[in-house]
Amino acid sequence: LRQQAISHHFAVHAYCAMPDHLHALVLGLDPASNLLIFLKNLKQKTAYEFERKFRRSLWQKKFYDRVFRQTDSAERVAGYIWMNPVRKGLCKHPEEYPYSGSFVLDWKSVLAPVEIWAPPWKNKAPA
Repeated sequence: LRQQAISHHFAVHAYCAMPDHLHALVLGLDPASNLLIFLKNLKQKTAYEFERKFRRSLWQKKFYDRVFRQTDSAERVAGYIWMNPVRKGLCKHPEEYPYSGSFVLDWKSVLAPVEIWAPPWKNKAPA
């Protein structure tokens, strides 16, 4: 993730590699930064060894992305990402999970309680 982020001019503010998916909050650092190419190369680089070793695919074909709006809070989204392993019962505190972090800030010092954020598709009221 770090190598691909550097190669494609992205800052990784938050990430969490879960057993079956990856969450990442990234920011393009250059007008030519291309999220599709960044993710395609990340998936190719990580999938090769996995598929060779385990004889199955690592990644799904598609991914979900979301563009930030002025009303969005990067801190809340990062907190949501880092809390993922806690919500899934993999650890009691986010700093205990070894596959989370940030490449641009001291994420453990930013873990102060933040207002709960959830992706928009989880906020839908039942019909």
